[in-house]
Amino acid sequence: MKKSLLGLSLLLSVTFVAEAQKKKIEKQFDQKAAVADLTYLASDELKGRDPAAPEMALAYDFIANQLEAAGAKPVPGADGYFQNIPFRLSSPPSKGEITMGDSTYSQGVNLLVLDGESLSGTYELVDLGFGTPEDFEGKDLTGKIAVSSVGAPGKMGPADLFTLGSEKTANAKKQGAVALIERFNIPSIPWQLISNYLNRAQMGIDNGESSKLPYIWVKDLSNALPKEISTGKAKSAVLEIEGKTNKEIEGKNVIAWIEGTDKTLKNEYVMLSAHYDHVGIGRPDESGDSIYNGTRDNAIGTVAVMNAAKYFAENPPQRSVLLALWTAEEKGLLGSRYFAENPLVPLNQIIYNLNIDGAGYNDTSIITVIGLGRTTGDDLVSQAVSEFGLKAIADPAPEQGLYDRSDNVNFAKEGIPAPTFSLGFTAFDDEINKYYHKAGDEVESIDLDYVTLYWKSFILAAENIANAADQPMWVPGDKYEEAGKALYGDK
Repeated sequence: MKKSLLGLSLLLSVTFVAEAQKKKIEKQFDQKAAVADLTYLASDELKGRDPAAPEMALAYDFIANQLEAAGAKPVPGADGYFQNIPFRLSSPPSKGEITMGDSTYSQGVNLLVLDGESLSGTYELVDLGFGTPEDFEGKDLTGKIAVSSVGAPGKMGPADLFTLGSEKTANAKKQGAVALIERFNIPSIPWQLISNYLNRAQMGIDNGESSKLPYIWVKDLSNALPKEISTGKAKSAVLEIEGKTNKEIEGKNVIAWIEGTDKTLKNEYVMLSAHYDHVGIGRPDESGDSIYNGTRDNAIGTVAVMNAAKYFAENPPQRSVLLALWTAEEKGLLGSRYFAENPLVPLNQIIYNLNIDGAGYNDTSIITVIGLGRTTGDDLVSQAVSEFGLKAIADPAPEQGLYDRSDNVNFAKEGIPAPTFSLGFTAFDDEINKYYHKAGDEVESIDLDYVTLYWKSFILAAENIANAADQPMWVPGDKYEEAGKALYGDK
């Protein structure tokens, strides 16, 4: 009887606290102001928030001013509210051609020069397998071309390919190579899709001297090139890479924080994040509109984090809150990757990342949490969503690999539990594709009452995590569990 009464008491206590938190959020949330912020970020004035365009400054200045006005503080080590990032915009060559053995590779056909400077001449080829750090050890690549497969065993996600490509380029430069050729050999990803997307100016993080090294992909779905190199059939390569242009661009993550109230837990951070960039100007639609405003992807997420800042500045939780608005997600998760590699807060003090990204919604009764079922914080997120009359569901399209395609993955790889809190969708259907990376993704096309519930649910979910007695961890068996143990130790 005593145990039953104690259980009932705890249940009533949790219910009472949740209801009180909900009422406080309802009272303080200013829908009119939130919609005004959304309308500005998704306006034509910002030209689709392309991180390489000058209008991006309007976006990051606006966000920083909002965070400051809310009462969030600059993070020590930042440039005010900014983390500055050295970007490099590398355009395709005017001529790109490589001959290896009996095969000739041409830019945009079966060759992509992704970065680096122009280079012509004949150079010996050295096959390095996957190009792991161990593969580079002891190799004299002076005046030679390093050749490897894209990615690495178990690391074939889009973010992995480019992150590892940067690492391999740095190692190739260190070992004296004149170029790095990676063999694209992933049959599940159509080469034509890759070529259409990458045969244009590419933004990357400027890594100094190693960024000058030509970084090249060639189509090799049959894995023929390693055998040709080993047999001497393709002992060397004749390169004609001409007309490469590279431009320096300064990018900015917008970063702020709110100190927690608990003398011990305030040294832990719950990171609330969203990318604020979009794809800029694209092909005109049937109405002639060429500005891709990016309301769903991801102005809604940006406004969610801004409003979380307003709420937590007035109602700080026990843990500290780290507010992060990433740039250049659409260019390859670059802003979040830069922070993960150059953290302004030690990563082992960031105990959870509630990220926002999404293509849109097709069900206003749900919120789709990409990663639900993978951490011990799931119930806290689901409970918050249910308080506002919605239901949290897990990823309905695991075949899309969405978890590893958004900014959260850069922190999951480090071991930080990091789900993505998305607008409600049950499939990638016509309703999603109607607006995803389209000119029609404007404020006038969204259900503002639903989006307001989404914003409030996000704040309550963050509050639940920030006040939880226990730090959320990966569930046993998750592919990021070992990274979590390495980051946090045995907790």
